[in-house]
Amino acid sequence: MGPLTGLPELLRELAPQALAAVVRRYGDFEACEDAVQEALLAAARQWPETGVPAQPRNWLITVAGRRRVELLRNETARRRREEAVQHEPAPEVRGDDELALLLLCCHPALTEPAQVTLTLRAVGGLTTAEIARALLLPEATVGQRISRAKQRIRDTGTRFEMPAQPERLTAVRHVLYLIFNEGYTASSGDALNRVELTREAIRLTRQLHRRLPADGEVAGLLALMLLTDARRPARTGPGETLIPLAEQVRGCWDAAAIAEGVAILTHALSTAPIGPLQLQAAIAAVHDEAARPEDTDWPQIQLLYGMLHALAPSPMVTLNRIVAGAMVDGPAAGLAALDALAGDPVLARHHRTAAVRAHLLEMAGDPDGARAHYRQAARLTLSRPEQEYLESRAARL
Repeated sequence: MGPLTGLPELLRELAPQALAAVVRRYGDFEACEDAVQEALLAAARQWPETGVPAQPRNWLITVAGRRRVELLRNETARRRREEAVQHEPAPEVRGDDELALLLLCCHPALTEPAQVTLTLRAVGGLTTAEIARALLLPEATVGQRISRAKQRIRDTGTRFEMPAQPERLTAVRHVLYLIFNEGYTASSGDALNRVELTREAIRLTRQLHRRLPADGEVAGLLALMLLTDARRPARTGPGETLIPLAEQVRGCWDAAAIAEGVAILTHALSTAPIGPLQLQAAIAAVHDEAARPEDTDWPQIQLLYGMLHALAPSPMVTLNRIVAGAMVDGPAAGLAALDALAGDPVLARHHRTAAVRAHLLEMAGDPDGARAHYRQAARLTLSRPEQEYLESRAARL
C-alpha cells in the first residue's frame, strides 16, 4: 500500500487510462464508461480507509472489468465468455490508448458540444457536476448530452481502435481549442476565466503532443495555449475586471510558460509544414516578447495575419487582421476596412466588431462615436466582465 495523497488528482489521472484499457478489451464504450465510473466511486470510498494500492491503475482496471462482466450477465450468449474473462489478468495499458480514446470522443457522428462534453468526461476525468459548473449548464443537461453521445457512438458501431482518417485528428485539435478558448474567455457568465477548462485543455494537449511529437499543428496548439495562458495573471483586476493587453503589467506574465511556448513553436516551425495553429501561436509570441506595448512588432503581426487569412480565413481572423493593419497604417485605414465588411452577417452582429470600431474611433479622435460603439458592444456581449470593461471605456470618454 502507498500513502494516500492527492486522491482526486490521482483518480482523475488514472480514469482515462483505465477506461481506455477496459474499452479496448470489452468494447461497448457506454457500458465500459459506466463500469469505470463505478470503479472510481469504489476507490474514492475504499482507498481513504485502506490506502492506495501498490498498482492503483491495475486495481481500477480489474474492478471495472469485473463490473463490466456483471453488466453482461443478463446476456445469455455471453455467459461462457464471462466465466473465462473473470480469471484473465488485467489488460495492459498501451501507449496509444488515451489517444484512441480522445479520437473516439471526437467521433464525426457527434455534434461539437457533445464532443467537448464527452472529452471532458472520458479523457479529462471531470465529473458531470464539474463539467456543468465549467460550462455553466444544468447538470441534467450535461448528463443527457453525455448519455446521448455514448448512445450515438454505440449506434455507429465504432470500434475502439486508432482511426486512419487525418480529419479525426483535426477534430481533436478543434475540440481542445474550443475547451481552451471557453476557459480563457468565457462566452457568458460572471467570470472572465474558467481556469479548470484552460488547465484541462493544456493537460490534454500536452498528452497529445507527447504521442504525436512530429505533428506541427499539435505543437502549434500547445504553444498557442501556453503563450496565451501566460498572460492570465495580468488579465483581470479586483472583482474580475478585464485589463486589456496594452494595459497589463507584463512583469506578471508567466515567463516560464512563454519560454516553453516559444521553444515548442520554434521547433515546430523548423521541422513541420506551417499551419494555422502555428501562425496563431507565432502572433501570440510576438505579443509576449514585447517588453512594452509600444515595442510590439505590428508589421510582423500584420504579415502573420495575412498568412493566416490565406490558410484559414474566418470572421475573427479578418477582424484581427484589420486591427493589426490599423496599428501599422493608422485608424482611418482600419475604419475603411470595417466599412467594407458592413454586409458580413457574422461580424455585423458580433460585439467584437463594435468594440474594434470604438477603439479605432477613439484612436482617430472621435470620442462621441467611440462612446456609442463601446456601449453597443457592451449590449451585445453576454460576458459580465466584458460588459463592465466596455461600459467603463465609454464612461472614460
